[in-house]
Amino acid sequence: MRIALGSDHAGFLLKERLKRALAGLGHQVIDVGAASAEPSDYPDYAARVGLDVARGRSRRGIMVCGSGVGAAIAANKVPGVRAALCHDVFTARQSVRDDDSNVLCLGARVLAPRLALRITKIWLSERFSQAARHRRRVLKIKAMERRFCRTGRP
Repeated sequence: MRIALGSDHAGFLLKERLKRALAGLGHQVIDVGAASAEPSDYPDYAARVGLDVARGRSRRGIMVCGSGVGAAIAANKVPGVRAALCHDVFTARQSVRDDDSNVLCLGARVLAPRLALRITKIWLSERFSQAARHRRRVLKIKAMERRFCRTGRP
């Protein structure tokens, strides 16, 4: 699977570990930065990951910052992105099965690297359930996105 992978400085070391592990599992990893642990801003990289996914260049995206919160907020501003902040296995599974998430956000200061990799593997292995109630909800999210992105205001 082609995966866009990004981080800010706080997530850099975890991003590098994930990049090696994902490549070892046979995934094509597109590293959009950061290139070091020097201070950087997560919105810049969340936009790159989100655009890569929204434009169909990558099937999924992963974004890492200190808590994962900022990365999720920023990535969700990109139309077509459904970014999920996951700090456990349950939310990793549920975010794909029920919500069709396409960007995973992780907190490098929250998760141990082994757990982050476990969450990532599970998230990548899941598929959207296609259950009618979940399709209906995702369609409502897409309609909200079209409505609010068109006007740029609530």
